[in-house]
Amino acid sequence: MKVEQISIFLENKPGGLEFATGVLKDIGINIRALALADTSDFGILRLIVNDTEKALQALQDKGFTVKKSHVVAVEVPDRPGGFHSIMEALSKKGINVEYTYAFVEKSGENAIIIFRFDKTDAAIDILMEKGFTVHGGERIYGL
Repeated sequence: MKVEQISIFLENKPGGLEFATGVLKDIGINIRALALADTSDFGILRLIVNDTEKALQALQDKGFTVKKSHVVAVEVPDRPGGFHSIMEALSKKGINVEYTYAFVEKSGENAIIIFRFDKTDAAIDILMEKGFTVHGGERIYGL
């Protein structure tokens, strides 16, 4: 029930993000979800794409430092308190959220929240026990 994510390390300068996304566009990679964190010198672009291995190789071939990791995709109702219900379930069991980002496929329906946890397998077990829908890659990658 884990989803593959790639993290691209970018210099924080004009054109850096455009170059990375251009590499993906040129090989037909669809970005399904993303988050960008930055400092004054560099940024980390986290992506979920429709073909992780192809994207990883193409970016490495163009000189990017890229890392693959696993995250968890949790479906939650798109309404007030949806995100909090996940936080409540996890904090009671001592699970730490390292980072998170989200996307909504259709407004007013359900959102998908992407999580990186300190204890990924334990977090998945807790969420499933509490009745949350944890998605595998097929739904998220858009296959």
